[in-house]
Amino acid sequence: MADLKEIVGFLNRVPLFQGLNRHQIERLARGLVPRDYTAGQAIVTQGKGGEGFFIVVSGQAEAVRERADGTSVVVNTFGPTDFFGEMALLDDGLRTASVVATAATQCLVLTRWDFLAVLKEDVDMAITVLQELAKRFRMALDAL
Repeated sequence: MADLKEIVGFLNRVPLFQGLNRHQIERLARGLVPRDYTAGQAIVTQGKGGEGFFIVVSGQAEAVRERADGTSVVVNTFGPTDFFGEMALLDDGLRTASVVATAATQCLVLTRWDFLAVLKEDVDMAITVLQELAKRFRMALDAL
């Protein structure tokens, strides 16, 4: 997915961005970088630094959290238009889970510094995205 028009069309289907207008989505699209992963390949690793936010374009992945006792549990699965790593957009903390491709997977990646630069230029976009992120955190907490 290299064409800006194609990326914008895809981003319109991503729940996090549905409250944004076309101009705002185009600005975000310019900062996205496509990355491909093979089945079994780690996309992010629990305990490591976060480089940014990932949107699944195609394929499948699962989030796996390693517990203190050494056991692992699958905490989420991802397919097209799903996203993960949103906490890395807001702080530079460590990854809370590993995400592993379970099939050949393509993601669009947005780095924290690119995301923050866009938000600094558009306060309305910042409010819309942060409200959507808050809804997602609330749903995650309600599921516990």
